[in-house]
Amino acid sequence: MRISFLLPNFSHVPIGGYKVVYEYASRLQSLGHQVYVIQSPLVRKDSNLTRRVHAWKSFWYRAGRGRHSFRPSAWVTLHPGVRLLWRPSFADRWIPDAEVVIATAWQTAEWITDYPRSKGVKCYFIQHLETWSGAAPERVVATWRLPLYKIVIARWLQEYALSLGQTARYVPNGQDPAEFGVDCPIGLRDPKHVGMMVHPAPWKGTQDGLKALELVHDEVAGLTVTLFGAEPRPTELPRWAHYIYNPDRGALRQLYNQLAVFVGPSWAEGWGLPPMEAALSGAALAVTDIGGHREYARDYDTALLSPVKDPEAMAKNVVRLIQDDALRIQLAERALTFCQKFNWNSSSKLLEAELYAARKANGDERHGTS
Repeated sequence: MRISFLLPNFSHVPIGGYKVVYEYASRLQSLGHQVYVIQSPLVRKDSNLTRRVHAWKSFWYRAGRGRHSFRPSAWVTLHPGVRLLWRPSFADRWIPDAEVVIATAWQTAEWITDYPRSKGVKCYFIQHLETWSGAAPERVVATWRLPLYKIVIARWLQEYALSLGQTARYVPNGQDPAEFGVDCPIGLRDPKHVGMMVHPAPWKGTQDGLKALELVHDEVAGLTVTLFGAEPRPTELPRWAHYIYNPDRGALRQLYNQLAVFVGPSWAEGWGLPPMEAALSGAALAVTDIGGHREYARDYDTALLSPVKDPEAMAKNVVRLIQDDALRIQLAERALTFCQKFNWNSSSKLLEAELYAARKANGDERHGTS
């Protein structure tokens, strides 16, 4: 098959949703398909003149300097056969003909609705309920009702689709055992070493996490806190917290292996990647009780869960893990075993099967032969 993924703009720093798309693009390419990842600075179909002019300038600036050939090697390994296409917009004239075309965000779902059949059977790969994106929530939700073949990464997203009267196929995220693993034995770690990702988006809950860590710092003598993020060190971080700016995959694995506890304070996630990466590296999890964490975090089984926007409850869970070594080790070992069940190879084959199913459902007689 020829498969096109539409991915809004691009980023030089890690973004979880982008990483997932790149992973699938590489693995589908390895399965014998020709995969295109098409990216554009003109993200919204209804952009006004000012935004369109800005987008065209961005397009020509990067195209003229060859920066459209960006390959995110620092945070994902991309198959050399994947074709990255930098386009001025997602209008159909800029999109190659294919058997399948896949929207990866609500904005790109709006674009592909009017594509001719030659661009491929229309699929919608949903990684989050993107009401946080700045658009009117009803507009985001409306894309879930478009006549697209919907594939979701988490059970809670599948349940949300059902609440709208829509059908969505579930394909869970995977993990690469070569990327994250236990290098430092879980039982030998400093139980007072705690870590967290810092992110500027309010819904990532960074401020709640920092408040929880301040409460833990006040209670636990000798606490070590290591934070990391894709932006330079934010000014609001406490002086006693260490900060790693934009770590590559090797540095991130090393950091996770130093941590006894990882904090995940998000208000919402499609599927929280950093907590799973930390769990695969042997850290115990103290995370919020949200759908995107429940894919692998189960209270008093593989993690300790706390309500959203409740720093005090999260702090109590962190302190509990610090003070109860047996519980910390038990939860970390169970989370490691549970998360190892997810695999990019099997998830890629599931996604491939859904793409063939999408073609069959749309009357493509060639669905099993190309």
